[in-house]
Amino acid sequence: MRQDSDFFISKKYRPDVLIFLVLIPLISAFNYYLTYSNIQWNGFLLLTFSIDTAQGYLAWLIVRRLIFLLDRVLPFEPKPGKRILIQVILTTIAGISFIILTTELVSWIAKGRPAIPEFYTMDVFIISIWFLVINGIYIALHYQHTLSEIQAENSVSLEVFPGFQVKSGNQELLIPAIEVAALKIDDEYVLLFTVKGKKYFLDESLDYWEKNLPAFEFFRLNRQTIIHRQILLGFRKLDHGKLEAELIPNSPFDLELGISRAKAPSFRAWFMPKP
Repeated sequence: MRQDSDFFISKKYRPDVLIFLVLIPLISAFNYYLTYSNIQWNGFLLLTFSIDTAQGYLAWLIVRRLIFLLDRVLPFEPKPGKRILIQVILTTIAGISFIILTTELVSWIAKGRPAIPEFYTMDVFIISIWFLVINGIYIALHYQHTLSEIQAENSVSLEVFPGFQVKSGNQELLIPAIEVAALKIDDEYVLLFTVKGKKYFLDESLDYWEKNLPAFEFFRLNRQTIIHRQILLGFRKLDHGKLEAELIPNSPFDLELGISRAKAPSFRAWFMPKP
């Protein structure tokens, strides 16, 4: 279940990896420009720049992991202000602490003495500002993803979904959405269950169907399962904020029904929409 949670969270923040693979070396270069007035282009500069950039990548990975953890234990909703404040404080403290510890370690190994005082009076201040920028990027990616989901749901709801085109022997069939119970991943294929217990294989991926199905009728519970509202009886609470969907009595479907903590608020809002 934690893998499912991390999958949905990392999907929400894309393309963060590409952004920071490019941004962190630029940040390191800009820090050098702000800190040093007379930069000497030599092997020592290349070495220190490489160390600083590696520090930056590791600090970013720590921040990224903390944000993923907060998404599981303290989602943005219903109190985004509290979440943002805690995220900024926690990630900045963790990132700065890592930079200080590794800088002191490198200084003792290379020079046999602690880091120069200017590191604490200038560098730490500049780096703390960059952690605010990193948080701003992640917060913006979160709300961009939220807006995209709302727009996708609205656009899908305005369209008439024709149904699922499937093959049964030599027949080409069109299965209306109202006759569908669920979709699930079965090995390398997507399997469609009808409410009457029939099964059909679909060519498209579950990601494709998640984007193209009517949002009011269907919901993706996890990496394996998309479910139709009509076979849902309700849900029950599990540990650590997770949920498990419950089907109507005597349902013959073999489905993965777990819902991660990160996805639980979206499921609640979908299952019990506010008027």
